Amino acid sequence: MTVSNPTPLTSDDDWWRSAVVYQVYVRSFADSNGDGIGDLQGIRQRLPYLRDLGVDALWLTPFYTSPMIDGGYDVADYRDVDPMFGTLADFDEMIADAHALDLRIIVDLVPNHTSSEHPWFQAALAAAPGSPERERYLFAEGRGENGELPPNDWESIFGGPAWTRLDDGQWYLHLFDPAQPDLNWRNPEVRTEFEDVLRFWLDRGVDGFRIDVAHGMIKAEGLPDVGFSTMTTGRRQVELLGKGRLPYFDQDEVHDIYRSWRPILDSYPGGRMAVAEAWAETPQRLARYIGPDELHQAFSFDFLDATWSAESFRKVVDTALAESTIVGAPTTWVLSNHDKQRHVTRYGDGPEGLRRARAATLLMLALPGCAYLYQGEELGLPEVLDLPDHVRQDPQFLRTGESRDGCRVPIPWSGELAPYGFGPAGSELSWLPTPATWRELSVAAQAARPGSTLELYRSALGIRRTHPALSTTASGITWLETEPGVLAFSRTAGDTVLTCVVNISGGPAEIEGYGDPLVASETLAVRGSAHVLPVDAAAWFERR
Repeated sequence: MTVSNPTPLTSDDDWWRSAVVYQVYVRSFADSNGDGIGDLQGIRQRLPYLRDLGVDALWLTPFYTSPMIDGGYDVADYRDVDPMFGTLADFDEMIADAHALDLRIIVDLVPNHTSSEHPWFQAALAAAPGSPERERYLFAEGRGENGELPPNDWESIFGGPAWTRLDDGQWYLHLFDPAQPDLNWRNPEVRTEFEDVLRFWLDRGVDGFRIDVAHGMIKAEGLPDVGFSTMTTGRRQVELLGKGRLPYFDQDEVHDIYRSWRPILDSYPGGRMAVAEAWAETPQRLARYIGPDELHQAFSFDFLDATWSAESFRKVVDTALAESTIVGAPTTWVLSNHDKQRHVTRYGDGPEGLRRARAATLLMLALPGCAYLYQGEELGLPEVLDLPDHVRQDPQFLRTGESRDGCRVPIPWSGELAPYGFGPAGSELSWLPTPATWRELSVAAQAARPGSTLELYRSALGIRRTHPALSTTASGITWLETEPGVLAFSRTAGDTVLTCVVNISGGPAEIEGYGDPLVASETLAVRGSAHVLPVDAAAWFERR
């Protein structure tokens, strides 16, 4: 195997403790060849933009060989690049350029399931029940007089039953789409295979892995019923997490897998890491995924799900920081991703949603730990809610009518006409249509424009990177007394104090005694010796 740059950046093995990671939804980031689909060379061409934005690492969604039933989260070959996105040589060139710009690369790993086109599953279909080929997946006999009923009542996350029957009468499990059969992680061959996959990409220089469905790889012995009486959409399963563990999520044995992975990561130089996409019954159970013998991080989805209130944010922050202290790992904050409606839209309609999103960003970036940004949030992009049904490609939409495509629309770069520089000059193609209103939200339209969301992100990220009170050696947060509806906390390094204030009170708030403003999500007025923070705004103040 020829690798152009197998050695990652080595300046700081603990880089992940305070990193700002930018999620690239590869298909929608930048198109280098004009076919309307983002690709690895497109990412490579835009690396200087990401360096100048001020992020530390990129998380790339799956770019592996795939039939793209679920946007690449149905992997047919874990060791190659799908031609849609380029080649392994393109990947090697991209990661070499990223490292030259001091940007690290995290890749998505999808271990819960493969594509139904994966050679293993094709071999399982051709083999008999009880064969070694079928033991790599979760096959079972059906219930009923002739096995005509599914083996249990489990539901797909995408809606409907989690089982599909073959012509020979056996059923196979798919917690997601039928094109994504679940692997049997009690099979040693599966574990050996993925340990080798880890080493394949570590050898190519990747700096970390985001583990998809990290809580789902082990299913309870005997595949017991949940107790569903009717089939619904998968949303109900998330609601049930707080009422007791589901038999296919967060089983204790899953931690054995990560304890076997950690020595592999630690055997490579440069602080290689892994972050879990995990849902658990309690914060305490989520914290179990993190530690010196398991994974380095787990997403704090409670922060993403917090309501727009001071009480909600404070409770979520306190709980997350307390749990991270127990395990000695950083908290990992996130506001949007490729599976969730963009937070500009979640927080409200039009200008209100954007104001709140900008304020939430300053809150997140002032907290200790690692922050993950989703591509386009630095432009203030809203969710696209009016995509025509015929262009939607999310398998969840086909089964339930609910779609994640609205947060996956290609981001605008420049120009007056859609798709706004997504592809090379003259290209008019994009795999999802871009709204006409995004012309004013493009990178070119916002760059160097005072008060733009892009410049707010650049300013805040620049301060976060260099300010001593936002470093890993600074103190944790200290909550300050404020008027109702106003959040304020400080962080300290030596004689320097940085205070973050967020106004969710419903009226302007006078801020005094925290020093000079460093950055604000909205323009601050001055009233006597106080600064006036508008409604739904946030600011950082410094006192030395």
